[in-house]
Amino acid sequence: MSFVSMPRQDLLLAIDSLAQEKQIDREIVIESLEAAIAKIAKHKYGEEFNIVATIDRKNGAIYVKRLFEVIASPESVEEYDPNTMLTVDAAKKYAKNPSVGDVVEDPLPEPEFGRMAFQTARQIMTGRVRDAEKGRQYEEFKDNIGDIVSGVVKRIEFGNVFVDINGKAEGYIKGTELIPGERLAVGDRVRALIMDVARSNSGPQIFLTRTHPMFMEKLFVQEVPEIYEGVIKIKSVSRAPGSHAKIAVETSDPSIDAVGMTVGIKGTRIQPVINECHGEKIDVILYSDDPAVFIVNAMQPAKVAKIIVDEDTRTAAVVVTEDQQSLAIGRRGQNVRLASQLTGWNIDVMNETEEQERRAKEFKEKTELFIKGLDVDEMIAHLLITEGFRTIEEIAFVDSAELESIEGFNPELASELQMRAKTYLEKIEQDYLDAGHRLGMTDDLLMFDFIKRPIIMKLGENGVKSLGDLADLASDELVEILGEDTMSARLAARVVMKARELAYGISQDEE
Repeated sequence: MSFVSMPRQDLLLAIDSLAQEKQIDREIVIESLEAAIAKIAKHKYGEEFNIVATIDRKNGAIYVKRLFEVIASPESVEEYDPNTMLTVDAAKKYAKNPSVGDVVEDPLPEPEFGRMAFQTARQIMTGRVRDAEKGRQYEEFKDNIGDIVSGVVKRIEFGNVFVDINGKAEGYIKGTELIPGERLAVGDRVRALIMDVARSNSGPQIFLTRTHPMFMEKLFVQEVPEIYEGVIKIKSVSRAPGSHAKIAVETSDPSIDAVGMTVGIKGTRIQPVINECHGEKIDVILYSDDPAVFIVNAMQPAKVAKIIVDEDTRTAAVVVTEDQQSLAIGRRGQNVRLASQLTGWNIDVMNETEEQERRAKEFKEKTELFIKGLDVDEMIAHLLITEGFRTIEEIAFVDSAELESIEGFNPELASELQMRAKTYLEKIEQDYLDAGHRLGMTDDLLMFDFIKRPIIMKLGENGVKSLGDLADLASDELVEILGEDTMSARLAARVVMKARELAYGISQDEE
């Protein structure tokens, strides 16, 4: 027996309308309705049966079927279910030449939609459509992490702001992600950066921020056409939200004034960004590949008299006149801190007198180091320092020709100095290993060259005895052991990852 369903174009129109309203795939709506109809049919014919419903995608006709799996005999299966299984002979009632493993169909009449049945269908469809809508919202906003969205303040709870994003979803701004000093009220329109998106039962959780440096970067992208088009590039941004910010820009076109175009005539381009950031003062800095030039630019508005950079440690000593020192440091160290964040270099500000004292102190320390480590007199130590040697390692492993070229030196003296330097380093190395072994530390940790040796010794003093012990730490545990002043959370994560890679062969990609 077969049951023919009449075409239902009105059903297809309703499906299309719902899919468009909820902005979800038409197929999801159809599958939701099919599941609802199948539920109603099971309620009528029996929950024990395997019943499915299908809707013709072209004319809207509805077909309800009971499905059976074809088996050889009841004994041939582990658990025989007469409601969902038929032998080959019994299956011939529904198919001409059935074979084991086939699925045969028994057409059923379309169930009537009574009041209870209609409510059941509605609940199933509503639930599935809502889930699909949440999934669509999650995917949409997940792809927009790092973009600015605009919305209306819906409610404020304990200083945290909930934002209606164009009626599509709800965003959340923690109180710490609001610009200090700004006061938002219900009904205010606000812009914020999508920082993260997470799934939840009530829909996507969209975490917003107005304090992140990228928020300011995206504002400039919106306000400056040349940045939007890529003619001017933003290299880095540092912020003290609501107070002061620095942004570094560059361009490969020599005819373009990157700073001037970013600021705009009489500040017309930068002013909207300042207003959006609650009056935050913004220094636009010209980027340079030369670290010294970039750091000098980043110290604006202070004028730098001299700069000494150490590329090995990425530190820079910025020398200013006494009348510029307070400006260079800034209120509570804000200017130099922002310059450090902008450039990625540790910057130390000093006046000319302090710089002279620092140089004298360094000269004295190096002199004492060379006299002790190389067993030489003060004159030879001064000659080595004057020629630019800073460490005993440099003397031990430099090309001997460089030492021989120093006035008053000869091959024999150069060779002797290098031999003494290597002997000194070997002793330092042995002393380090002995100290570690006394603490019960293993060589794999002692020779872990991803972090400095004083830090490794501190780990040993705090119970971290092997590379495996280090690999088993969480990054926050490592920060707690060493202190935030010694190691940042970001560096701690990298150290633990490297330890796991070496100790257990876990690559960073796998992690």
